[in-house]
Amino acid sequence: MTINEHIPVTPVVRKPADYRTDLKPIWCPGCGDFAVLAAIQQALTTMQIDPKDLAIVSGIGCSSRLPGFLKAYGMHTVHGRAMPAAIGLKLARPDLTVMAVGGDGDFFSIGIGHLPHAARRNLNITCIVMDNEIYGLTKGQTSPTSPHGHVTKSTPEGNPACPLHPLAIALAGGATYVARGFSSQPKQLGELIRKGMEHPGFAFIHTMSPCVTFYDTYKLYKEKVYSIPDTHDPTDRSAAMHYAMERDRLPLGLIYHAAAECSAAPPPPPQKAFDTAAYLSRYQA
Repeated sequence: MTINEHIPVTPVVRKPADYRTDLKPIWCPGCGDFAVLAAIQQALTTMQIDPKDLAIVSGIGCSSRLPGFLKAYGMHTVHGRAMPAAIGLKLARPDLTVMAVGGDGDFFSIGIGHLPHAARRNLNITCIVMDNEIYGLTKGQTSPTSPHGHVTKSTPEGNPACPLHPLAIALAGGATYVARGFSSQPKQLGELIRKGMEHPGFAFIHTMSPCVTFYDTYKLYKEKVYSIPDTHDPTDRSAAMHYAMERDRLPLGLIYHAAAECSAAPPPPPQKAFDTAAYLSRYQA
């Protein structure tokens, strides 16, 4: 019997507070992102993920401040580039649980080109989009999900374009886990995030997260949301697309959950230790 066998081992049980940092959120009072942060902490607590095994990547915007409020590895990158940074991180450190978070401007405007490719590759990344249908950080301009006719500083005569369908974009790209939550229902949102993180592939979670300062949609969303019935088959892509294309109502819950259409590529061979001195010697005279 060794000495270590005499030492009792007490398992670590983490609480939501164990995933908080000393940095206090500076969102406006009532911002939906507070509830999204709480839902992520709820999911992490349920899964008991060690903060050292978690990485959260964001772009630019109010919601992209989130990595600073969670105890984990965090990357606050540039506008629209949360996804490529998350992809690079996951490829370099496949052992980490990787999340990409941001807003509708980040993922559906300047960064929309990255989303379908991450989805079709079915990378094991959880993507959480906090959609408030407005550019909040820059004080209220029309975003890709703003409704038609919406009057803002950038569209004083009304938005001439129709909003994008975020869920449909994820489905068409090949995401194997697609869900929608609402910040006013954080318990359900936390469960959707947990299941997305447990899914061994690309998970896309569209979160309706109102901006109380520049476009307060709480009342509107509460009138439009409804729960997807239990009779829905989440493996049916056509049925999922029906829910994804709804505009007058907002279905909440699991939209789609299935295996990838294409088999995963074989894992890359183990990397050799990087020799910095040998690399630099190639550039010496």
